[in-house]
Amino acid sequence: MIRCPECATEIDVDEDEVEEGEILSCPECESELEVSQTHPVHLNVISDDEEDEDDEEDEEEIEVAENGDLLDEEEEEEELDEE
Repeated sequence: MIRCPECATEIDVDEDEVEEGEILSCPECESELEVSQTHPVHLNVISDDEEDEDDEEDEEEIEVAENGDLLDEEEEEEELDEE
């Protein structure tokens, strides 16, 4: 029995048929999973770089909303140095 490492949902595949490097998709959480080992089968979640970038942009937008303005990294460092 293979389970999704994200949500623990059982993934219906024949453990003898999967190959290392094969990409599977979780039917429940829709995570992309790579087979990293075949005996026993071990799955790793494939991170999506685009989603990570979107998350960073969302965090920046929250910071803007909280602070009223967004400082670039150099300005933030200068402010920290002054304190």
